[in-house]
Amino acid sequence: MAKWGEGDPRWIVEERPDATNVNNWHWTEKNASHWSKDKLKTLLEGLIIEENGLGHCIIKEVSSIDGEAVANNRKGKLIFFYEWIIKCTWIGVLNGDATEYNGKLEIPNLSEENSSNDITIDVSIDDTNSAQAEILKELVRTKGLHIIQDRMKQYIIALRDEFAKDMIKPTKLTESGSINSFQTEAQLKEKAKSELHSSKQSVSKTVISKKSDNSQTDVKIETTSLKLIENFKCTAEEIYKTFTEEVFLQAFTRNKVKCEPVVGGQFSLMDGNIVGKFTHLEPNKCIRQFWRLKSWPAEHYSQVEIQIEQQSDSTKIILVQTGVPKLNVDNTEEGWKKHYFESIKRTFGFAASFY
Repeated sequence: MAKWGEGDPRWIVEERPDATNVNNWHWTEKNASHWSKDKLKTLLEGLIIEENGLGHCIIKEVSSIDGEAVANNRKGKLIFFYEWIIKCTWIGVLNGDATEYNGKLEIPNLSEENSSNDITIDVSIDDTNSAQAEILKELVRTKGLHIIQDRMKQYIIALRDEFAKDMIKPTKLTESGSINSFQTEAQLKEKAKSELHSSKQSVSKTVISKKSDNSQTDVKIETTSLKLIENFKCTAEEIYKTFTEEVFLQAFTRNKVKCEPVVGGQFSLMDGNIVGKFTHLEPNKCIRQFWRLKSWPAEHYSQVEIQIEQQSDSTKIILVQTGVPKLNVDNTEEGWKKHYFESIKRTFGFAASFY
């Protein structure tokens, strides 16, 4: 064994003045666990699974992510190791049913040994004696599986193209900067299928390009939450009607409104710039919605919960919104204050004191 400092000079990185990894020769490792957990939460939380005429479910929260992910570079090749067990909670409603059903799902086999199409999910419901809940469970298990597989594919792509993009430098063999990435057996199978159908893919190049653009948009969504507390000089019943009944909504928004205040009912405010669905309605006490701005990435909904509390001389509302794109959180919060709260007080006189 050579003494320290007398080995093959190709392996000596530290003693170069710039510590450069020449030609990507040396083994470098980068922990991707923290990045992966954030990315997986972004891809899953707020995800809607919907069947027209039946109902819809939404992944409410990623409750736990157990595992790890590592990216390695060796001789200009990227090698990924990742293994995750992901647990989530979901809520769902059937069309025409006021009941909200809760359940859980688990992704047990997200790893480099499996392609995205090999990923499975385990789905359960909290109310095992409910036939309606079983219907929603089946919706998540079947249609939800394909949606989740697509999101996990986005994670795998992002791990390579986003997280590890700075791990490969151009070499003499790859002066263009392209990389010869390591691929697992499962990934090689997918690549072979892709090459087999390349002619078909070229025919639909425009369509694929659009889908790719949408996928990239989905991958980049990072979400956060906001909480607002406001007092109105009115009764709990009055503020409940203000947030749910079309005539009141149209009055304070001063614009075209469509609203069906039942669980599963849709609403559209401000000429379609705000749309969503009611997921829970408890008169004079609580309102829950799927809520989105038209400018948000396609199919991405936040969750809004408005708690209504009757006080001795006023009504307090506590609004919590989760799944808000980080890039839009400031204007979303400002919109609630300006276009909802201030406009409601100004329109109905709810800022004035009782006499």
